[in-house]
Amino acid sequence: MEVLEKRLGLSFLVGLGPIRVKYLLSKLNDLDELYQGSLLHLKKITGFSESVLSQLNRKEAIEQAKRELEYCSREGIKPLFFDDDAYPRRLKQCPDAPIVLYHKGATDLNHRRMVSVVGTRNFTPYGKSLVHELIQGLSQAGVCVVSGLALGIDALAHEEALNLKIPTIGVLGHGLSTIFPRKNLRLAEEILSQNGSLVSEYSFNSLPIKEHFALRNRIVAGLSDALIVVESKTRGGSLITASFANDYHREVFAFPGSIRQECSAGCNDLIKEHKAHLITSSDDVLSMMNWQTQGPSQQLSMAFLPTETESLILSTLKRYESVFIDELVQLTQLSASTLQVNLLGLQLKNVVLALSGNRYAIR
Repeated sequence: MEVLEKRLGLSFLVGLGPIRVKYLLSKLNDLDELYQGSLLHLKKITGFSESVLSQLNRKEAIEQAKRELEYCSREGIKPLFFDDDAYPRRLKQCPDAPIVLYHKGATDLNHRRMVSVVGTRNFTPYGKSLVHELIQGLSQAGVCVVSGLALGIDALAHEEALNLKIPTIGVLGHGLSTIFPRKNLRLAEEILSQNGSLVSEYSFNSLPIKEHFALRNRIVAGLSDALIVVESKTRGGSLITASFANDYHREVFAFPGSIRQECSAGCNDLIKEHKAHLITSSDDVLSMMNWQTQGPSQQLSMAFLPTETESLILSTLKRYESVFIDELVQLTQLSASTLQVNLLGLQLKNVVLALSGNRYAIR
């Protein structure tokens, strides 16, 4: 078995979702131990029940992985494993992030600034104008726009990004062998032709079923620094996505609307329940995210002479717009306690900024 087949096979194991697979990997010496070891051995090292382990379709999972790799090779799709460098670093911080993410296109999934825009399928002229003004304003700050390629606000967000020649990413709730809804097939083709991207956690022959779209929303939320809800009813995918974003400590924004408009009721509720910041323009988003159009300063004061540890932290932070504390531990190989002490010192020296969700950035 090839290493890539064994890694991809993890996503096809019955009864093991992303959280369990990551736990399983932490207990293994190598993947051969999983695919060739006895169920009794796996039970001993993982503590998984016999009912869970008896479902393991290890041989079939490898066969499915082989077929998937053949399709990916033929269609120019990159399967990204969750510990690959190219795997979206923001999504990697989410505990239920998919083991494998299929990526087709040219957009960097680790773009410096990423914003997800979602909303109702049946938007109003008010909602349409908000999307236009929002994306126009965000484009000046070098933002990548993420959405779910659904009808309505999602499609409008992608279209505005394409019109302004800024990168956009569509997150699908099915395999990359098809596009649903079919009305957005041309939009998907335009995204790819303009160096945008399509991503999915589902294998190529996975159908667009209802349950997939609900789970897809967690990726829309997890890929980005912030989520913006333009118009939404009191129930629906947008509010599910906002719930995921709050769970992942992302900034959530919502445009208010008339109390008599059903499609604004969801946004109004998010604001009323303190689950989203009220915004009236892109300027509000840029201000609250501390995003200047030219990006953070890359030059430190001549009077500031960082220690070796501080230099390591600063050189890491300079590579990104903001970095989660857990991610900093991985990138710098410093202990959490050492990082916290030095980050506090850098904040007091007015060099580093602490953001919500345990994120840090160069001031």
